[in-house]
Amino acid sequence: MPNTPALPPIIIDTPEKLDAVLPALLKEESLAVDTEANSMYAFHERVCLIQISTQTQDLIIDPLAINDLSRLGTLFCDPKIEVIFHASEYDLMGLQRDYAFSVNNLFDTMIAARLLGYKQIGLANLLKDKFDITLNKNYQRADWGARPLSAEMIAYAAEDTRHLFGLRNCLRAELMEKDLWQLAREDFRRASYISPAENNHRPCWQKVMGKNELTERQQIILNALCASRERIAEKLDRPVFKVVEDSVLLRISQAEPESMDELRECGLTEKQAHRFGKTMLKAILESKKLPPVVAVSNHRHPGWYLKRMEKLKTWRKEKGEGLGLESDIVLPKVYLHPLVEDRALSAEALTRILADSPYRLERYGEEILELLK
Repeated sequence: MPNTPALPPIIIDTPEKLDAVLPALLKEESLAVDTEANSMYAFHERVCLIQISTQTQDLIIDPLAINDLSRLGTLFCDPKIEVIFHASEYDLMGLQRDYAFSVNNLFDTMIAARLLGYKQIGLANLLKDKFDITLNKNYQRADWGARPLSAEMIAYAAEDTRHLFGLRNCLRAELMEKDLWQLAREDFRRASYISPAENNHRPCWQKVMGKNELTERQQIILNALCASRERIAEKLDRPVFKVVEDSVLLRISQAEPESMDELRECGLTEKQAHRFGKTMLKAILESKKLPPVVAVSNHRHPGWYLKRMEKLKTWRKEKGEGLGLESDIVLPKVYLHPLVEDRALSAEALTRILADSPYRLERYGEEILELLK
């Protein structure tokens, strides 16, 4: 059974409270961290809560109440402090996006579980399996941007970090026992690097499932409706799907309605028709003046590339099945393209491509060279 803090969580909602706890946190060897965001409730998502647990105390930091969190960045990027997450990618993306934070000494319990071949890798599954701890998941879809937070929400938030120390200890011991600690450290280092967010240049209409079944005229309407919905969602500060769902926009584009009654027949609720109907009818009318939309096509690779990629993916799938691991654990996606693209792949090039994973280079390098020569 893992050691868990006996004290109630401390709420950090002023700069003074943050300054008071930072010196002690900087002396810790390990910290367990999680975040909560408001992606289900806002147009522009943001981190709304940062949970940090030590071996003896849970801290709940309120970013919405503290203007300057830059001092926390020093804590996270200190290579002497191990930062424990479960499924860190989403949290690290949010922390980098909102505060430019980075982590230099990561332990990700989900990555560790995947390396060990666990099939159920959710935090609740692992804690139940290892310690017979049942997590309360009632607030997974809560609005973490709303204030004040209830006592139940605060307790829920602390639960996601306070047990990570025990889980880390258990999984680390298993990694060491199976001689996978080197591989884990390599994957932790790679996971801690979050590349800057790239702009998605796909037109908004092209993200709607079923758009390829529309005529050219209907695609123009769909594009106009999607752009109008984006403007409405931003003004209301809510996700686009909470304005009008994609499936409804698709039906409207197919029907080309000219009246409020026809909009309702396409699936708009009475409330949606009242709030957004005129704007949508205007977008449909103005779309008649717009030129055809152009889809951003995916890059088409030549036949030799596709054959090499298929061969490499088949090899890693079979290797993974033999080891009881998912195929991307054997060879992560980040390595596939550079390996396949180099038609004259040499030992030197292979060493360069797998430079940040000596474990995989040593164990699979010769097989990959033989496969792709």
